Amino acid sequence: MDTKLYPTLRFRDADAGLQFLKNALGFEEHSVYRSDDGRIRHAELALGGDMVMFGEGDPGDNGVYLAVEDIDAAFAAAQAAGATISRELADTDYGSREFAFRDPDGHVWSIGTYRPTRE
Repeated sequence: MDTKLYPTLRFRDADAGLQFLKNALGFEEHSVYRSDDGRIRHAELALGGDMVMFGEGDPGDNGVYLAVEDIDAAFAAAQAAGATISRELADTDYGSREFAFRDPDGHVWSIGTYRPTRE
């Protein structure tokens, strides 16, 4: 399976988190998507060849995004393993097909077909 892992972070104040990561570690903005009220809905920051995705929310929902080729097989495997599905498998408005679950210790795993790139 061709996969890629991306850390996903939630900040109570995503704009402050964005500025902190840029200033403290040298991350560069790759893309930032805002809601109608101007808050960061989703952002991607790059550092070298790696990326982190984040948005506004509960820091307890930090987790990992796993990009996969066969999303239906990944969903079936997660269900068979007894994962607690927190977001059902669905198509997104940005062209991905995704779902999310919590592992036995409550970590958030988001699985989908979206692959951020540095291009």
